[in-house]
Amino acid sequence: MAGVSSTSLAAALQSLEPKLATASIALAQELFGILGLLDSNAGLRRALTDPARESGEKAALVSTLIGGKVSTEAESTFASLVASRWSSARDIGDALEVLAATAAIAVAEGQADGSANLDKLEEELFAFIRVVGSSHDLQRALDDAQATDEAKSALALKVLPQASAVSALLIRQAVVSPRGLKPTALVQRFVELVAKRQQRWIAFVSVTRDLSAEQLSRLQAGLNNLYGRDLKINVNIDPTLVGGIKVTVGDEVVDATAATRLAELRRRLAV
Repeated sequence: MAGVSSTSLAAALQSLEPKLATASIALAQELFGILGLLDSNAGLRRALTDPARESGEKAALVSTLIGGKVSTEAESTFASLVASRWSSARDIGDALEVLAATAAIAVAEGQADGSANLDKLEEELFAFIRVVGSSHDLQRALDDAQATDEAKSALALKVLPQASAVSALLIRQAVVSPRGLKPTALVQRFVELVAKRQQRWIAFVSVTRDLSAEQLSRLQAGLNNLYGRDLKINVNIDPTLVGGIKVTVGDEVVDATAATRLAELRRRLAV
């Protein structure tokens, strides 16, 4: 996905983020369900992504399609996608798949010890990829066009009988609706989304000189307070750095230009 579709997806992820702190797995299930409706109707995809169609008409179509059938969070998330611009009709479905998977992953992250839960989720998804990838019989069974969705789901979950609810949802989605991919290839995409989410738990910090143990402790406390979670700190020494400190957490970069946010961190390091 590139160009205007990539921009629309980035905006949709940003809009989704505030909902994730309190999201349940039901939101991901609903978004995957809406994706199923899109994938089953090419005319609907074209209608919802047609740049010549009035936004009000698209909104009415969304309301007719899912109004009252899903949560307000799911409906508003989908409505925001429909209101955006897309390079191709398929791109809106690809974006919805990313949003649904991200919502599911955030459920695991939102539990106690979120970073460790993301690690566990990643391990479970990798385990599925390894087991299925090493068995031609499993691959043929999961690719069998004659097998029912229920049969494929049951077989896939036998691979990981102790899988978490989030892992089970993502694996079930991959075998029931791989959307032109092998199930293991789609699970690999979900793994990449987990890895991206894990970056929110790592602070890459550049400073001009080595930090003492006390300074590092104060920096840790300041960043944890700033981001509201226990971050892993990765410190890099860069003598050329202007402003004394630069912090990157996920997609967010806090550098010397964000003086108000860094002032407290600098104060903690200087004490």
